[in-house]
Formats: sequence, C-alpha cells, structure tokens
Amino acid sequence: MSQQITTITFFRFGHLSSKFWAFKMMQFAHKPLQKTQGQSFYKLMGSGKDLGFNPWPDWSVYSLLQVWENEAAADQFFQTSLIFKKYENQASTIWTLYMRNSKAHGAWSGANPFTVSTSLDKNILPVAIITRASIKVSKLAKFWSYVPTSEKPLKSNKELLYTKGIGEAPIIQMATFSLWSSMEAMKAFAYGSKEHQEAIHKTRKLNWYKEELFARFQPYKSIGQWDNLDLNSILK
Repeated sequence: MSQQITTITFFRFGHLSSKFWAFKMMQFAHKPLQKTQGQSFYKLMGSGKDLGFNPWPDWSVYSLLQVWENEAAADQFFQTSLIFKKYENQASTIWTLYMRNSKAHGAWSGANPFTVSTSLDKNILPVAIITRASIKVSKLAKFWSYVPTSEKPLKSNKELLYTKGIGEAPIIQMATFSLWSSMEAMKAFAYGSKEHQEAIHKTRKLNWYKEELFARFQPYKSIGQWDNLDLNSILK
C-alpha cells in the first residue's frame, strides 16, 4: 500500500532584497534539496503573472513541489530543514498544501513521479490539478498566441479557488497549479469550455509539446495562509 503524498509550497517575497534572494536560490537551493530524506521527487519553480501559463515572470512568488514517501517525511522536512528555515526567514507569506494523488499520466523529466493513493477520502470535495508541459521551440509562437484565448473562461469561474502559473524555465518549461471547489466544477470547465476544448484539439493536432503531464490530487491538509483562501474550513 502506497503512503506517498505530494506537497506544494508557495512563497511570497515582499522586499526587493528578498526577491533577489529567492531568485538566487533557484540555483543555490538545489544542492540541499537534493539531499532531503524521504523525498522521491522535487521541483523548485518560479511563477508567471496572472492566470495559468504566462511568459512574464512574477518575481514575488516561487513554488516548491515535493513528492514524499510518506507524510512523516514531509513533516520532518518542514519542521527541521535548514533550507526551509531560510525560506521562512525571507518570505512574507508561506502556504503549503498536502495532497494525495488520484490520477496522473504523462512524464516530468522523463518519468511520472506520482503514485495513485489508496487513502483517498470521499468526503473531501476540493480538487487540485497540476498540468506541466515542455514546449517545442518550433511551436512556441503558435502555443503562446493561443494561451490568452484558452484561459479566458477561468477569469469568471467562481468554482476556481486558486490558480497560478509555475515553471522551471520561462517560455519553454511551464506548468499550472489550480484548485477547484469540486470534481464536478473542474470537469464542467474541462468539458464545457469551448476554448479549453479547442486547446486540447490544437495540442493533438499541432503536437507542440516535447513532454507533458497531467496530475489530479485530493488536498487534505493546509498549512499557512494565502490571499483569501481559507482551506482548513473547507477540508474539515
């Protein structure tokens, strides 16, 4: 029985000096992160402005995605890790979401890091989605020209609790994290949005990804606060 869990942590940096520190850590944080016990996969990422995929960086927000052997390993990292303590000292806001995977297909850096959990709770309604793509250089112009159209329905969707574009490298290696009020709400967008359906059609027709991954999660614990999200009341 798999005890694997996934965490995603968002950091916000308010001052110019802390933003510069966070930018530097995109290079220097990897060595300590690679040595983390109980961690099978991680990605330290920057973010884009506004919704979903966005080529323009948001220098104030960074994210850390980690896959753990079990929850105890995650707790140990957040409580004792020296590198995480440094982030705590620099960030003005930190939010960590604990999640269990319910579906995953595709690859990230050559493999699928997520294992479907056997401990899902049918009473938890919110759904988290991570989509990730490595875009072919020859397809960049066509891809980015359609992104604003495909994401237009998100702006007025009241069932979308939060979304943020994240990624390892601007323009080419992009991902999105989105949090929905329920599975039904997420599916209504995925199958009901003409713009989203057209994006799927173009993806298949134009083959603009070198590598892509879709992963769905059940969030079950939230630590910290982010904007106006009050997830603890929703997850209880």
